[in-house]
Amino acid sequence: MNVSASLTPLNSPTPPSLPMILDTLPDPAIAAQGCPARTRLQVDLILLAIEALELGGSEAILTFAEELELKGIIKDRVNLWRMRSSNPMRRAHIRRPLTIMEAKALVVIACYIARRLTVVIRQMLMIYQQMSEKQIPLEQNLRLSNYLERFRVHFKSRMNARRSGLLALTSDEKLDELAMNLLGQLLFCTGTAGMQRFWISLFDGEIE
Repeated sequence: MNVSASLTPLNSPTPPSLPMILDTLPDPAIAAQGCPARTRLQVDLILLAIEALELGGSEAILTFAEELELKGIIKDRVNLWRMRSSNPMRRAHIRRPLTIMEAKALVVIACYIARRLTVVIRQMLMIYQQMSEKQIPLEQNLRLSNYLERFRVHFKSRMNARRSGLLALTSDEKLDELAMNLLGQLLFCTGTAGMQRFWISLFDGEIE
């Protein structure tokens, strides 16, 4: 009787296993193609909101990458910058794909940071609604005003306003509206199955 067996050489490298937390996010049907442009933009914007919300936000992203055992994907600051620069709306756009695994890692980190800031995010959204209803200038609330100002500065310095997809975001009022919408998305991420629902929403209209 002939018996054949496939043996793996003892000195062959074992591929590193991916953190189980990434398995909580389903693979979209377009996984082999990498992330669409809209997905890359939305992921970058949600991280931009985090940076505007909290001083040292970019450091927090790297810290959570280590805590969540995602350093194998997000290795360092340069690596993070390259991932975010895959956003075609950036001034320093790099023609590189953003893999599904990289996007998952960024979304997981964003959602964990959002959970830590849930109270602050909820308070700011409530204050914004109350001030808007009473037509009170947003500058009268220091925390809200600082967030909006930092978001505008970050957006204008990093995004290419001449891109067709950003032409509607030339005024401070429109940027403030975008900043508050992103806060709403961050709060959405903190809810029940919020991370999974936010992840799926990034591919709406991209999968047939």
